[in-house]
Amino acid sequence: MNIESHEHTALRAAVAALGHRHGRGYVREELWAEAAKLGYLGVNLPEEHGGGGGGMAELSIVLEELGAAGCPLLMMVVSPAICGTVIARFGTDGQKEQWLPGLADGTRTMAFGITEPDAGSNSHRITTTARRTEDGWILNGRKVFISGVDIADATLIVGRTEDARSGRLKPCLFIVPRDAPGFQRSQIDMELHAQEKQFELVLDDVRLPDDALVGDEDAGLLQLFAGLNPERIMTAAFAIGMGRYALAKAVGYAKTRQVWKDPIGAHQAIAHPLAQAHIELELARLMMQKAAALYDAGDDTGAGEAANMAKYAAGEACVRAVDQSVHTLGGNGLTREYGLASLITAARVARIAPVSREMILNYVSHQSLGLPKSY
Repeated sequence: MNIESHEHTALRAAVAALGHRHGRGYVREELWAEAAKLGYLGVNLPEEHGGGGGGMAELSIVLEELGAAGCPLLMMVVSPAICGTVIARFGTDGQKEQWLPGLADGTRTMAFGITEPDAGSNSHRITTTARRTEDGWILNGRKVFISGVDIADATLIVGRTEDARSGRLKPCLFIVPRDAPGFQRSQIDMELHAQEKQFELVLDDVRLPDDALVGDEDAGLLQLFAGLNPERIMTAAFAIGMGRYALAKAVGYAKTRQVWKDPIGAHQAIAHPLAQAHIELELARLMMQKAAALYDAGDDTGAGEAANMAKYAAGEACVRAVDQSVHTLGGNGLTREYGLASLITAARVARIAPVSREMILNYVSHQSLGLPKSY
């Protein structure tokens, strides 16, 4: 029995076909354009603004299936999932008209800037400040590990009002155009080779008009987590897709690779770890589906717990699936021909970003189990 609807099953099949046409050697710009043309990039955005009218359930299917085909689009986590969701929920009519159709059809892209050099996973230590002026805002601060700023038309920057001295987080979200004076970027030299680059940002007296603010400056955590929960759900989809891709390679190899009289997949020392990896990926997907369903139903609190759990489970499952897949191929698993070795580094991203597994365990300890905080 398939627990997914017929529409979701059909979406999976269609996106999988697209992914397999492009494959591991995909060109990001070409795949992005085709996925947009087919309506996949904006499947979660409102129909009245050019989207598909779906939610995170549909968007996570798209990213998972592209990842399982070896061609994940990392900016899907950021542009339609975080930025598109925040603008759709809290943006003004003008902001929706300006950004959502382009985010849906792929002609416009947005990055998301929250992480700071000294704050790490502690978003309560954000120091990027936003000061009101007579005609708008002035932003100052730094961000780090911000994906795809070079290809984004604007970055949704998380700051805080300058008079927020109490230590209580009052995040504000601002749309900062790529060419805004004082908005500087420098690429971070990463060992991880991905099509989307990572950047450090400096905001030096960046002047923005009044309508650059998204939502209410006093809304607090509500608006921020409206973007962070989809980010965790989509990171889970990214990890599950990557794990499935690696596992499929290993299973195909184990069925045909013969050292003695039988294929190596006939031996339990090979078969059982691959079976375990499959089970863990399937369990992670179930939690991702739960998180997406809760979010799409408007249960932000329930979605917060489930999205964190999904991201944790998917990251762990992905790392183990990639490790076991490489191990199954032996020396071949480290060759460029089989395309698995690069995933050893990439898989760890799902454990680290956008929040570490340790911080998720902290969240579950405090929020789910009611245990006291250690910090």
